[in-house]
Amino acid sequence: MDEKDLKILEMLVQNARIPKTKIAKELNVTEAAVRKRISNLERREEILGYRAIVNYKKVGISASLTGVDVEPEKLWEVVEKLKKMSQVKSLWLTTGDHTIMTEIVARSVKELSEIHESIADMPGVKRVCPAVVTDILK
Repeated sequence: MDEKDLKILEMLVQNARIPKTKIAKELNVTEAAVRKRISNLERREEILGYRAIVNYKKVGISASLTGVDVEPEKLWEVVEKLKKMSQVKSLWLTTGDHTIMTEIVARSVKELSEIHESIADMPGVKRVCPAVVTDILK
């Protein structure tokens, strides 16, 4: 990964919908070169995807950032189960307070609570620590 790839990543993180022509102009390369670089970043899984940032409160759905503590020998089993849950939008392995951090989106607080309970019931899960999102500030 070179400086141009890093600049492309920075620009896409700022605005994933930025036109490739604008990136090309900023980097002083062709649009085709930008498309190729982005394609390579995606192929190498350095870019994992694109998505909208939703104001959950305004659209009437519930979300949480949830820490999950897992017994080490069950970690990958739990990860695979979480990956299969459609309500789990993001999943990170972390150091610090929790083994796994998740972003969970549900249609209601009740459904969110049920999801947290189902995670808590997974073999190997020691603790589930949800933080319900009340406002998105940035």
